[in-house]
Amino acid sequence: MRRHTVRGRSRSAPPGTPIAHRSVAFRGENRPEKKHKWHFAFLVGLERKQKWAYAFFVHPEKFADNPTGFLVPIAGTDQRWGAWSHVAFVPDPLPSETPELSAATFNVVANARAALAALDASARQLPNPALLRQPTLRQEAQSTSALEGTYAPLEEVLGVDADERPADAAMREVFNYVIAAEHAFDWIEDGRPLTIGMLESMQGILVDGTSADTRQAGRIRTSQVVIGSHRGAQVRDARFIPPPPGIDFEGRVRDCIDWVMQPNDAIDPLVRAGMAHYQFETLHPFNDGNGRIGRLLIVLQLHLSGVLSEPTLTVSPWFEARRAEYYDRLLAVSTNGDWDGWIRFFATGVGAAANATGRQLTDLIRMQHELKARVRTAGLRAENAVRLVDYALAQPIFTVRNVSQHLAVTMPRARTLVSQLVDADVLRQYDDSTYGRRFSAPDILAILLR
Repeated sequence: MRRHTVRGRSRSAPPGTPIAHRSVAFRGENRPEKKHKWHFAFLVGLERKQKWAYAFFVHPEKFADNPTGFLVPIAGTDQRWGAWSHVAFVPDPLPSETPELSAATFNVVANARAALAALDASARQLPNPALLRQPTLRQEAQSTSALEGTYAPLEEVLGVDADERPADAAMREVFNYVIAAEHAFDWIEDGRPLTIGMLESMQGILVDGTSADTRQAGRIRTSQVVIGSHRGAQVRDARFIPPPPGIDFEGRVRDCIDWVMQPNDAIDPLVRAGMAHYQFETLHPFNDGNGRIGRLLIVLQLHLSGVLSEPTLTVSPWFEARRAEYYDRLLAVSTNGDWDGWIRFFATGVGAAANATGRQLTDLIRMQHELKARVRTAGLRAENAVRLVDYALAQPIFTVRNVSQHLAVTMPRARTLVSQLVDADVLRQYDDSTYGRRFSAPDILAILLR
């Protein structure tokens, strides 16, 4: 979802002041918000082929009467359009009890929990479960970036050398996600809690070397942002406007993270993950990268709660395929308090993602065993030949130099190992180049790309 920073001077009412209880300066008049006739525009139409299909107007009172938050007036000056005034939505702190959910939604949550348990059971059977983290993480990086408008072909993402910085801007942005996620996983595995500082560090890594790498990078935003409008549009054309920056805003971001870290047996961990995802996306703590960090937090939260022992879940492909409904369901919590619709949609997606990741995990494990059997059938008894199969699983496309570095063998030995596995029908040359040739395990690649 596109978001833009509102340039120029911006001001808002004192934090925590609902617009329904304030007078708003608009067109030079002070009018009680409950009485005026103006409709503020929020684009809530479907996004198709990068164009908004339609829009309709929503009364501010529909937001103001919503139990999940309230509106505050904001105003400022835009270099192109001049003075403007509008409203921003501020979500209330998350509750300590489960929101009102239907029986159908609880059933979906239960099914998703069963799918997550099955995925976790499969991961626990692996001698080295972290081995499959890289390919699934790269799939997530490609899909979560595509949801935000940055596209790179999955096959190319799988072929990026983890030790090299991609030259292509889109690829660099996608691969930054891999680095940020690895940083987050290491942070959690070291036993450290989620903190504002950790999230700021993740965001700084995510935008490093991109157009969003500005003075605001790696810190909670200090400027107003709007979501769902094209560059150069007026503030009133936005689909949604998150809370204005300031001390109150920073406190609400901190409250969200504290809520995630606070143990609470009264709410199912999956429901908690869905509630926290809504809150994070609605607050929109950063100038860029909120969607990608928010979806990564889903996996981190399930990992922290013990639902997943290994963070191999890939959630974004399912949401990417339903991006319009994904944004609409999030917005409906703010406009209508529709926790039931959002949690059902969220749990459906996580359950489907767990099933898909589980099937892929099973197929990759089966192929790993099959390729090692081919190595043994070819009479290759060297331990490094078996290690090369594992490396091809974690890094599906690679060079001889990569093999030398990661297996800690000489270049001649690496070249011999690759040649032997090509003869054993385990590896195949990936491209037609004569210098810096790349290789892959085509059977593994086929599973990852299907």
